[in-house]
Amino acid sequence: MKSLELLAPAKNLECGIAAIDHGADAVYIGAGKFGARAAAGNSVEDIGELCRYAHRFGARVHVTVNTIVYEHEMEDTMALMKQLDQVGVDALLLQDMGVLSGIIEEMPDRHFQLHASTQCDSRSVEKVKWLHSLGFQRVVLARELSAEEIARIHAAQPDVELEAFVHGALCVSYSGVCYASQYCFHRSANRGECAQFCRMKFDLSDSDGHVIERQRYLLSLKDMNRIDSLKELVDAGACSFKIEGRLKDVAYVKNVVSAYSQRLDKIVAENPKDYCRASCGQVEYHFEPNLQKTFNRGFTSYFLHGRQTDIASFDTPKAMGEYVGMVKKIRGNSFNVAGTATFANGDGLCFINAEHELEGFRVNKAVGNRLFPMRMPEHLKPGTGLYRNNDEAFEKLMAGKTAERKINLTMAYGLTDNGFWLAAGKHKATVVFEHQPAQKPQTENINRQLTKLGNTPYRCERIEIVDEADKYFIPSSLLADLRRELIEQLQTDAERTGVAVALTDKNGVKPNLTWQPEYSKYPYLYNIANESAVKFYEQENLKDVAPAYEVDGNVANHLVMQCRHCIRYSLGFCVKRGGRKPTWREPLFLTLGDGRRFRLEFKCDECQMNIYVAK
Repeated sequence: MKSLELLAPAKNLECGIAAIDHGADAVYIGAGKFGARAAAGNSVEDIGELCRYAHRFGARVHVTVNTIVYEHEMEDTMALMKQLDQVGVDALLLQDMGVLSGIIEEMPDRHFQLHASTQCDSRSVEKVKWLHSLGFQRVVLARELSAEEIARIHAAQPDVELEAFVHGALCVSYSGVCYASQYCFHRSANRGECAQFCRMKFDLSDSDGHVIERQRYLLSLKDMNRIDSLKELVDAGACSFKIEGRLKDVAYVKNVVSAYSQRLDKIVAENPKDYCRASCGQVEYHFEPNLQKTFNRGFTSYFLHGRQTDIASFDTPKAMGEYVGMVKKIRGNSFNVAGTATFANGDGLCFINAEHELEGFRVNKAVGNRLFPMRMPEHLKPGTGLYRNNDEAFEKLMAGKTAERKINLTMAYGLTDNGFWLAAGKHKATVVFEHQPAQKPQTENINRQLTKLGNTPYRCERIEIVDEADKYFIPSSLLADLRRELIEQLQTDAERTGVAVALTDKNGVKPNLTWQPEYSKYPYLYNIANESAVKFYEQENLKDVAPAYEVDGNVANHLVMQCRHCIRYSLGFCVKRGGRKPTWREPLFLTLGDGRRFRLEFKCDECQMNIYVAK
């Protein structure tokens, strides 16, 4: 039977607990340093508390230590690894091979698994095979892979756990090989400080200076949504389904996790002999999840089924939310909306104006479908489509208690030679008390006292009374003692960590480390930022060991992005796929508002668009 893991983001302890409560089988969270979201760091103490909470449900905690690490930081990094191991984390996500070497050398008895972060740029069978040979039990695949490509990797490497993104924001470049933010703003994506270069406006021009597109968000992608393709990903070989969003708030986590958890439960229910969830417990939801009501830039399944149109959001990088209707009639300081949506005071609405700009406004008062904005938008016209990016009623609902997760227990109650016992599974609690025949039946009181599980993670479905133990009197206080001792045993056992993961035998084979052609031409793509990483790659027989882009400030011929997204295709000019033949002269250039230019290279043999600094 294959276990399916829903992996949720945790900005902090509160978000992590909410994710578990709403059905996540695992959460990933950043430590105080060295995570690929520098703004989402957490103390080791909070991570330990999250581990204890998650383990009660058999859920896991993965910690992101997936930045490149400079030489002067290595000692602190290894100290952090050891602290995380002590508090019970289940897995570490890594990018830096120097850190990997340090863990293997200094922590042979570690208890956590090693997962290769998506920052490792894993998009081929060869790369996944190599990472597995290094000791990574799981590989987080590039977001750009199709179901067919995932299936091909799984077929070639069935022993490797494959983690696939299913929801959330998309980086336009393959993760781990984007240097645009570092080049423009000295904020490295490989150091968790991405300045979101891809969410900026650009002019697109050809080699003759003709402007093809002016001030458009040409690298800004919609958000991923694969909730309708989970079974397809399961069949392809993915075992973990990852929701992006370590900067998102608790309402986002509750809503998205609930939606995906319910869908995975449905897959398990329809295929009970083939699949099970990776953690235990049943969730009772107090709301109906709706993915349209939390932050999104519009949705796309991305390249899951091959190259698709309409994956980008050229008009805005901001959240538009759900479509709620069309402006029908404007009268003074109010207007009517044609549609079936209901509105509330405080709702946030937006629309795209004639200049392809997003305009937003807040509803001051809603009377049925007549809305009175705080201030009438200047460019609002009859026929304009409206979107709601803040649903006041839904936000209030999400602020309350929206779910409760419990593990169902069957407990047995019986006699010992000198008292009574209470058991669940392999755990048993006992109490000494003489066997006194009861004057009245004890069954009702036994059931009442033993099922008082309150705020524990457990719910008692049934009490099995054996040895005719209900014929003997026992004080309620002793029944409570039995219950508390048994629950404490269950929780203590659940909070234990796993066992250290052994390394895979490499059999002395030296792999070919040129997974894509760009790696041989631009060796900074290996992201080598410390001496341990240098030694690692030398041992791996890498011929040209060069420092990371962030380390070498004089990199020539800057390749700053590799993208499967193709501007030429999105604009309808991919002749290879049936588009119009362009009339412009290439290469094409993207220009920022401050005048900096970037050259586009369309590598049709790889179906890839590369972006270079244009000098």
